[in-house]
Amino acid sequence: ARRGGGIYAENTDGTDLRGNVFEGNIATDRGGGAYLRSGYHRAWLYDSPALYTDVWVALALAAGRTSSIGIGPGVLIPSLRHPMANASAIATLEGLAPGRVAVAVGAGFTGRYTLGQRPLRWAIVEEYVVALRALLRGEVAQWEGASIKMLHGSGYGASRPVDVPIFIGAGGPIGTAVALRVGDGIMAASTPNARTPAGTEHVVLLFGTVLGDGEDLRSDRVMDAAGHAVAVAFHSRYERGGAAAVLELPGGDTWLAAIGAIPEAERHLATHEGHLVGLGAVAQSAVAEAADLIPKISFSGTAAQLREIVAGFDEAGVTEIAYQPAGPDVPGELERMAADLGL
Repeated sequence: ARRGGGIYAENTDGTDLRGNVFEGNIATDRGGGAYLRSGYHRAWLYDSPALYTDVWVALALAAGRTSSIGIGPGVLIPSLRHPMANASAIATLEGLAPGRVAVAVGAGFTGRYTLGQRPLRWAIVEEYVVALRALLRGEVAQWEGASIKMLHGSGYGASRPVDVPIFIGAGGPIGTAVALRVGDGIMAASTPNARTPAGTEHVVLLFGTVLGDGEDLRSDRVMDAAGHAVAVAFHSRYERGGAAAVLELPGGDTWLAAIGAIPEAERHLATHEGHLVGLGAVAQSAVAEAADLIPKISFSGTAAQLREIVAGFDEAGVTEIAYQPAGPDVPGELERMAADLGL
């Protein structure tokens, strides 16, 4: 996209965070320069505590191991933390990495479903962001019927106002309207948000892999790097449209049989296992059946095919691609994607 790419770091454990993004052999500039030279200008980390390490701890480590690359959480879920907790974390991170922090906030997908909850109402997200922004400006905010304010003294976080861009993770009309009222930009997933007005900062989260000509979609490499995209298609359809929506996909009956063997009260735990970083036990056989979907529903294709997709994104006004690699060779995935896209 016009302003380069972002990395969606797999903060699945300390080894992945250190070895794959910020302390790998290919990294310079105290951990981020190699990716900057390759066209990556920001590293986003997920906020889904049932799946990944704590986002703020990981970001603090990243701040200390890098000096130029942008960093931030994407997306924060309001129900996971009081707005004061996130305001303090943002100010702390801005103090550690001044001028490099961006934040995204959303209604919740894995960060809610893994806890057995549906996404938040957008009215709650909007109220949260309004309060968060007021706190970061150093003003008194209202939350849960009480007046709150950041009281941090010198040396206990960045001085107010803390000016960081706040993106809103939105795809539908209500979320987009909230983003335009209280956000600095929009973060979409998988495809651009067609409702984004021209001139608006527009991030698109993508996951997939560069395919060789004629590469077997069922090979271990492709399944490790991109098979999780098909697993997401199964469980997101199940959560939003029920069994009938899953049966529209190849392998849908196999997936439903596997999930049906799990007690209903615990199915949300199994459906999200390995979300976006691997294949859980429930998804493995179904994904193998549906592997032909990989280039259709993920950012996977030959270099020429991916460049064509990116050109379309540019025409659609996308300003940043947040590419999330996966598999055992994350540095290699990042390098190949950057090289083949000409970043």
